[in-house]
Amino acid sequence: MEFNEKQISIINTAERLFSINGFDGTSVRDIAHEAGINVAMISYYFGSKEKLMEAVFEQKTSKMRLKVENMLQEEKLTNHEKVNILIEDYVDRFLSQPQFHKVMLLEQLSDKPGGIAGMIDELKKRNLALIKKLIQEGQKSGEFKKNIDIALMMATMVGTVSQMIISRRFYREVNNMEHLPEEEFTNYIRKKLCAHLKNLFKSTLTNEEKK
Repeated sequence: MEFNEKQISIINTAERLFSINGFDGTSVRDIAHEAGINVAMISYYFGSKEKLMEAVFEQKTSKMRLKVENMLQEEKLTNHEKVNILIEDYVDRFLSQPQFHKVMLLEQLSDKPGGIAGMIDELKKRNLALIKKLIQEGQKSGEFKKNIDIALMMATMVGTVSQMIISRRFYREVNNMEHLPEEEFTNYIRKKLCAHLKNLFKSTLTNEEKK
């Protein structure tokens, strides 16, 4: 789905307010006021607040799905290299889109069936299907182990990155890194997370014997 400039502006405003107040705590009127438009324009472009939330998800995840789909067709990369690229991409997206991931986290914590939580579940299922295809290719080639719990593996990645971001102030303190500028500290976290997850996934996925 392609969005025009005005739609993207509304989507970005909605994302920010959803991350602060949650979906239920944000009204269409709040979004319209913050975006400097009338309520009718949101109805015209999206139809409802639920459809606007769906557009937020679509705008943030469509590029990732396309990237994975294209990478699955790349014959020059091993399946393990593809997994490493996915790890780097996920960490980058999380660090660059903290508001979107906060929205995702808030809505999942509500644990309510259907609605926005159901929409997130469907999004996760689509992403998981792509990852599953990649893992199965690695299993066919003998590169990856059999009987891998892919959902648990992905939950491990999501949980690790989420917890690091949530506790970044604590991590700064215990590692005596308060003096680092924010950008430098973020780059440091990125490298640490990527290296940790790559090692973890290598142990989980590959048939290589431990030395």
